Amino acid sequence: MSDTLQNASENALINRFQALQTHINEHIIGQPHLTQRLLITLLSGGHLLVEGPPGLAKTKAIKVLSSLLEGQFHRIQFTPDLLPSDITGTDIYRPETGEFEFQAGPIFNNLVLADEINRAPAKVQAALLEAMGEGQVSVGKRTLPMEKFFMVMATQNPLEQEGTYPLPEAQLDRFMMHVNIDYPDAESERKILDLVEDEARAVLPTLFEPLTQTDLFAARQAILDIHMAEEIKTYIVELVIATREPQKYSGDLANLISVGVSPRATIALSRCARAHAWLQGKDFVSPDDVQAVVHDVFRHRLLLSFEAEAQNISADQVINQILSFVPTV
Repeated sequence: MSDTLQNASENALINRFQALQTHINEHIIGQPHLTQRLLITLLSGGHLLVEGPPGLAKTKAIKVLSSLLEGQFHRIQFTPDLLPSDITGTDIYRPETGEFEFQAGPIFNNLVLADEINRAPAKVQAALLEAMGEGQVSVGKRTLPMEKFFMVMATQNPLEQEGTYPLPEAQLDRFMMHVNIDYPDAESERKILDLVEDEARAVLPTLFEPLTQTDLFAARQAILDIHMAEEIKTYIVELVIATREPQKYSGDLANLISVGVSPRATIALSRCARAHAWLQGKDFVSPDDVQAVVHDVFRHRLLLSFEAEAQNISADQVINQILSFVPTV
């Protein structure tokens, strides 16, 4: 394929995903940050944790996305009485054959919504660990591979803490991004009202031809091929090291951080920055792309000290300090 044809094909692919983002925004009003992060995570081959008050279309967002992609979608409502086998599946005894037959659980789908994941105890949450981290599930003596296209979007409600189980650090680290969302503004609220009334009148939405998995994997390859200069890689590494050795930059910063981010954060920051640049139609990664996604990549991996919590300092504020200390390229 000539360079001209290849560029035309890639531009058409970018346009398809930009159109996908626009189409999702028509259905999920007032949450452009969420929809963009949903696509960045999808294109980066990761998993997404979304936190926000009830009624902000967290569940609807991934439902809309699933309707626009080739693949199977399943929603799991996490509750205190949920069992790990309810997620991974279990062996069912067949009297007619005298043998056990494995019945796959809902985890064996392309897009999985783990709704209110912090409602279930740690043992159930851990049922997702192997699938999210290694792309496989161990059941008894067998290890079953996941689909090549596999993405988990988990939601949690920050307002109600009674009867919830905070996600352990090992589980949080499996999520590529952690997105916080808040209520929409007045203009968006009015558009939401109009949209709901249109849906009640059965007004047909704009048609959109679903993207195939071939499109998705081609986009993922194009993102890996996007140019990232050595200076940008160094910048990413320096941001990561600043969370582990904050004393190099400031004693005050060191007092706010208990544990820095893991190597998964380095990989995630690189991939998400690439995806962000690609969605903007760029053929290279700039410091702006790194800075645009670093909060969502670091937020859930950065463990703050007791002093930071006592002063009510958030992870985002600490990340802002890190960005101010680490020089851009």
